[in-house]
Amino acid sequence: MGTVTSEPKTAASPPPGGGAPSPRRGGALSRLYGPLLAFLVTSGAFCAAWAARGSFPFGDTGRAINDQANQYVPFHRALWDLLHGQAAGDVLFSWRGGFGQQFLSDYYTYLGNPFSWLAVLVPRAHVDLAVFLITPVTMGAAAALMTVYLGKLQAGPWWQRGVLGACYGLCGWALSDASYIPMWLWGLVALPLLGIAVEWCLEGRRWPGAALLVALAWYGNFYTAMMATMAACVLLAVRMLTLDMTGAQRLRALWRAATAAATGILLTLPLLLPSFLSSGASQPTKAAAFDPVRIEVFLAGMLPATHLWGGRPRLYVASLGLILAGTFLLNSRIAARTRLVWAGAALLVLVSFQFPPTQYVWHGLAVPNGNPYRETFVFSGMVVVLAWLALANRPRPPHLALAAGLLVVATFVLRHTNDFGGWTWPAVLGGGALSLLALTLLALGEKRRVLIPVAALLMIGVVFAESTVAAANADARRSRERWAAPAPTSNRSITNHYEAVRQVDGWPAYRTDSGAPQTSYNDALALRSEGPQYYSSYLPEATYKALEPLGYGYKNDGRTFFGADNPVLDAIFSIGARVRPGTAPGTWTATRQAAPPLVTVRPAPYTSPNPAESVYARQENVLGATVYEVPAAARTGTEASQTYTAACTPGSEAYWYSPALYGTLRTGDRSLPLEDRMTGVLPLGPVPASGTVTATVETRTENATAGPHPIGCLNRTALDTRVRDLTTTGATDVRVGGHTIEATLPPAATGTAVFATTDIPGWQCSSPTTDFHGLLAIPLTPGTRHLSCTYTPKGLTPGLAAATLALLTLTSVTTASHLRRRRERL
Repeated sequence: MGTVTSEPKTAASPPPGGGAPSPRRGGALSRLYGPLLAFLVTSGAFCAAWAARGSFPFGDTGRAINDQANQYVPFHRALWDLLHGQAAGDVLFSWRGGFGQQFLSDYYTYLGNPFSWLAVLVPRAHVDLAVFLITPVTMGAAAALMTVYLGKLQAGPWWQRGVLGACYGLCGWALSDASYIPMWLWGLVALPLLGIAVEWCLEGRRWPGAALLVALAWYGNFYTAMMATMAACVLLAVRMLTLDMTGAQRLRALWRAATAAATGILLTLPLLLPSFLSSGASQPTKAAAFDPVRIEVFLAGMLPATHLWGGRPRLYVASLGLILAGTFLLNSRIAARTRLVWAGAALLVLVSFQFPPTQYVWHGLAVPNGNPYRETFVFSGMVVVLAWLALANRPRPPHLALAAGLLVVATFVLRHTNDFGGWTWPAVLGGGALSLLALTLLALGEKRRVLIPVAALLMIGVVFAESTVAAANADARRSRERWAAPAPTSNRSITNHYEAVRQVDGWPAYRTDSGAPQTSYNDALALRSEGPQYYSSYLPEATYKALEPLGYGYKNDGRTFFGADNPVLDAIFSIGARVRPGTAPGTWTATRQAAPPLVTVRPAPYTSPNPAESVYARQENVLGATVYEVPAAARTGTEASQTYTAACTPGSEAYWYSPALYGTLRTGDRSLPLEDRMTGVLPLGPVPASGTVTATVETRTENATAGPHPIGCLNRTALDTRVRDLTTTGATDVRVGGHTIEATLPPAATGTAVFATTDIPGWQCSSPTTDFHGLLAIPLTPGTRHLSCTYTPKGLTPGLAAATLALLTLTSVTTASHLRRRRERL
């Protein structure tokens, strides 16, 4: 294929500030100047915003917002454990959290960003700091790569490309939506990566490199990489329409791009396919239908330094980028066809964000759970491209002034929009004025070269300052929202909690439960315990169906599970140690208790004599013995203040379960919070000598009660007897590997071997399995002494096969290309 060239420009002279760097004036090193500038401005501005807000590590204000505290920091601590040989599991499976769950999909989704590996380079106690630093590093890398991509679209001064690369790295989506979501930020990197791959395909070279760039984009995060890939399709179409190419050349470029994309995605299939299948097997959520925001709110998202509440689009880049992009259509130095195609593509992308069908396409035909405008970084990237093409072709000062004026007018018109940013006017007036001044000086620099360094410093400074303000404003406004209140991820209490768990660690002889969530929803990962605490988009429906009937609290439609301080559940799941808050704030106490092994034997099915609809009967069915009294509770009082009274044997232990109520539970001198389904089985304390158990619920839940059997009274002696029986008849030896479990049973064991883990898709055992209340179980045949089970994520084997085929293809093409070049040289 011949060389592909752009349409001829009307201007023949180089742009102000110099053209592309000459090899004789710096060579390969000079090509790093622009990306390095973009990286420093972007990461520096974001860190400056942290410092201005007094955020950790520059102050005491927390940085861990929402899922950053509950998911990302704990998962990065799990990665640290994995790489340092201290994980209970491996990359396929983790025994920490949810009583044992897949880990490969979690790794791909939450830890795929290559910069996540920064977490393994620091002491475990400082993993949270590494997680926070992933944000400015990833944003800086995205800005650097965008600088490279802009240079491939059109040559121009390195520092100008670097400044606009920083505009992209500091776009509103990055500052507001993704700043606390490390894996999403990889999409910001993926877009320019794929843009570079598109250019290689158009040039007819480096096909293996293009495929590897696609693989790198998808390796980091498939969700935002999918959006970036769709954007790359738009970029490819635009370039094929604006370049002087024959029909055959276009077909060849399209073929190279399609095959490179397919090969690159296939290389990630060992991660992608298991994650896709895990998502299909996960507990369903009630995602709402897409409801586009009003047009004035949508347009306000394009104004600098705005931060609209909730699921709103953040579309802006710094004023410099907006002003330059505003001159794109007016710049006659750019071919008319190029202007029309690029502007039309940007407009179509923008409009597609407002219509449900195209929104579903952007999100992979799924309804986004949360902010539906997660793909808006694509538009910001296109705005920066328009800005660069305009800047590289020397926009005229009158056009710049007109674009700046239109920005001011738009700001004035939208000033009353709901949640209009308080810093938007300073950004538009101050940042816009300084941007206009810098661009004017740059235009004058064609005749007065001394003005160019002044313009460069002013452009760099205004982008840095305006973006710092925008980032600080986004952080400040977000922190006012209840869900975004920053949570601590390292302090003395957390350290004490972690040390208390370590004091009683006995895995795999028994599990340790870290107690009710104190650090995060993934305390089991964060604190190295093995309890039920688990929060992931991949929590299997099978786990939900096994744990919910037993009285564990949950939220997020069942994708988040909490613990329950209940000795019957401890016996079922082999919990031999438990950590609870101490009497003094920030202190923790650890206790040991007898627990059966991880594998027990049940001679025959058991049916509780207690009311079948009660949680206590369901626990007994799994335990295999009657250990509760479950009396009918009499209810008195009003709907807002309900009093329940039940009669039990004095000295037994009373428990409460009411998943339909939200409010406060009062019994004796104790007050316990009730958060409906989030609250599992609660201990009420010993039954008094009178045998009467009384509990009052002050609830805000309308038309709901605790039901007829909220109270169960535990016979501790009966439970201890059952634990001894399960220990005596259970496995004599249990060996747990990364994703395997093996057990040796007593001689003449009969019935069903029950593993203290949920029967999630992926388990393969030495004998056929059976259902046992949602737990992994194997019916025993006479003489069976040894059992083993191995967990393999669904889709891993075909994914590896497809990746191997793609790798062979890539290797073959690379080798053939190398041999062809050698023959040509000879």
